[in-house]
Amino acid sequence: MIGMIGLIGGLGLLIYLTMRGLNLLIVAPLAALFVALMNGLPLFPQLAKEGAPDYLTGYMEGFSGFILSWYLMFLAGAIFGKVMEDSGAADAVSKWIVEKLGMKQAVLAVVLACAVLTYGGVSLFVVAFSVYPMAVSLFKEADLPRRFIPASLAFGSTTFTMTSAGSPEIQNWIPVKFLGTSPLAGWEVSLFVAVFMMAFGYWWLRKMIRKAVEKGERFVERESDHMEERTALPHPLLSLVPLLVVLIVSFSFHESLGTSALILALSGGVIATWLLNRKYFRNFGHAVSEGTAGAVIAIANTSAVVGFGGVVKATPAFESAVAVMTNIPGSPLIGGALAVAIIAGLTGSSSGGQAIALPLLAPHYLDMGVNAEALHRTVAISSGSLDSLPHGGYVVTTIRSIAGETHKDAYPAFGAMTVVVPLLGTIVAVILFSLGLGI
Repeated sequence: MIGMIGLIGGLGLLIYLTMRGLNLLIVAPLAALFVALMNGLPLFPQLAKEGAPDYLTGYMEGFSGFILSWYLMFLAGAIFGKVMEDSGAADAVSKWIVEKLGMKQAVLAVVLACAVLTYGGVSLFVVAFSVYPMAVSLFKEADLPRRFIPASLAFGSTTFTMTSAGSPEIQNWIPVKFLGTSPLAGWEVSLFVAVFMMAFGYWWLRKMIRKAVEKGERFVERESDHMEERTALPHPLLSLVPLLVVLIVSFSFHESLGTSALILALSGGVIATWLLNRKYFRNFGHAVSEGTAGAVIAIANTSAVVGFGGVVKATPAFESAVAVMTNIPGSPLIGGALAVAIIAGLTGSSSGGQAIALPLLAPHYLDMGVNAEALHRTVAISSGSLDSLPHGGYVVTTIRSIAGETHKDAYPAFGAMTVVVPLLGTIVAVILFSLGLGI
């Protein structure tokens, strides 16, 4: 009982300190220390019996293990996103979508711009940075409350695209390593769920915005809204080519290279962007350097919370929780979805949640005869739900650093789009797979 209180208390501490603005690289090991102390784990390996878990080993194995497995993928993705941004290709695609839809469809334009870039392999953080300036212009023109911009950015990036079949985002590729599936696993059900999440989420977001407008909320301009606009952009259709390169290469080499195919694909996207748009670059070398720095920060923050999960994983309380979740009556997919969602919530990271949960859960469920493709798609979708609790790295970055909003103003809509909608999508996926669809 005390151990379980430690797990919940550690998560609460992680959320609280993160919302107070402290760095995850400090917060995560502190929260993990609380969990370790409450569960009676020795602090150092020298104080533990041979083969017994301890705080330091558990944390550092989780931290370093994630970097070992995924650094090059993070690096290639971050550089690709930055060169798309620096060349103006990301802006060109986004503005093209806005022009086709019109200014009156401000919210839909922001959502679809994010969706196209995300499904093309651009990093979620880069998508938010790239689309935010246009989102401000659109919301200003439509006179909509700016506190809904973070929800619009996140909805287009982290729901019906990030975890869908075929997505080159890392959340769709981690299960490949542990389940022996492909990025297109369960595509029929995935397509249905993606359409459901898109339709329901957009309706709900529009409803919340309309309600706020009816109460008198309007767009409030800031000095920072006056941003320098590029005078020359590459052709939007030409700018889509690097996105297509990422998708085609990743699928072409999946069978022979597995998850490493995505590194090759993203690198191909960087080369294609340079070849097609090199005259539009402001500073290619600087973009690569910024992408590299961004990759280090992103994977360090994710690894910090994976390290927290590594300590959690070493506790008896976690073993008890996993035993409960894997023995839930009914479809084993429910247990898998719950386990990944909860661990993603504990770590504040969808990729971190999968990296911790799947090595433990995949052999168990595969031995039970669970369909690997159904499990892949279900855990992918569920990983993108509780990872967006207030302490998540993407949440904090998008709401505070990019949009300059407060959690109090922006998170209600943000959480509805990124937590509730994916949870409903997970339920729909479990039902459809349980009915035998897509299997």
